[in-house]
Amino acid sequence: MSDASKHDDTLSGDAALARPYARAVFELARSSGDYRAWSDSLALLAAVVANSTMRSLLDNPRLTRKDAAEWVIRASGEDIGEAEKNLVSMLAENGRLNLLPMIAALYDSFRDAAEGKVEAEVISAQPLSEAQKSAITDVLKQRLGRDVQLNCSVNEDLVGGAVIRAGDLVIDGSAVEHLRQLYSALVH
Repeated sequence: MSDASKHDDTLSGDAALARPYARAVFELARSSGDYRAWSDSLALLAAVVANSTMRSLLDNPRLTRKDAAEWVIRASGEDIGEAEKNLVSMLAENGRLNLLPMIAALYDSFRDAAEGKVEAEVISAQPLSEAQKSAITDVLKQRLGRDVQLNCSVNEDLVGGAVIRAGDLVIDGSAVEHLRQLYSALVH
């Protein structure tokens, strides 16, 4: 099993639970025509529940679900509206506040798809030049038929090459993967 498959398996449980909430929020945003406001609100709420101090508070078994919602709403300040407060209350009532980061990520992917965009993650063994980034962007744009936003990072453990993830597409061109394939072919 590849690292990408392992990563997808660990996320699939939370993603499956978060997807209906993200879809509902996306439909609300689509009907109002304001995707940006919900992106900002969900990012704020996700950051609030991911905060280590808030996480400790929310993990306290003596905290009621109603109180958990109130703490998250209070910590979010005046930057969220009634619809966002209702979402927090519903998530708290269902014991799902921990899903807010996944809901935010899924919402952003729905938004990107609606706006004809895709976010691509490129992990390379060494920093990419601007020419390499541009070439990767062009190839992905042609292959996916969407505007591409690259997020690049470096992982020297790859030895050489790169791993590219864009939506459901995973291209593992790392030297480590090539060595795994070679080993597998030699053993079998």
